[in-house]
Amino acid sequence: MKQIDATVLKETRYIFGITLILSVLMELVFFLLRKWTLSVLLGNVLGAFGAVLNFFLMGITVQNAVKKEEKEARNLIKFSQSARMLMLFLIAGVGYLVPLFHTVAVVVPLLFPRIAIFLHPILMKDNA
Repeated sequence: MKQIDATVLKETRYIFGITLILSVLMELVFFLLRKWTLSVLLGNVLGAFGAVLNFFLMGITVQNAVKKEEKEARNLIKFSQSARMLMLFLIAGVGYLVPLFHTVAVVVPLLFPRIAIFLHPILMKDNA
């Protein structure tokens, strides 16, 4: 197995941390609205796992793409993006079709990495 770049691991840990914080906040909102059930927790876990895995796989793809020729790198990134979008679509589909998961609690965490990326310059300005 190829060595995983330290930057990929560092940024994935950051995405995981922010996703965890936002997941706890989402659970709290469900609880305060008196809508919390075990399906909310399970949906949150599924969605958050998918979101962090998607980010990690994107990082691995970029790590591998920089070592390739431009055309090959472009094809790798396009394929990876399509495969990762399919993975997220399947996760959302499972969240919708399987009653064990609360649909909203599956889908909302898929957006958490985008929020984390938006907050990154603000939260990490001292570490840059």
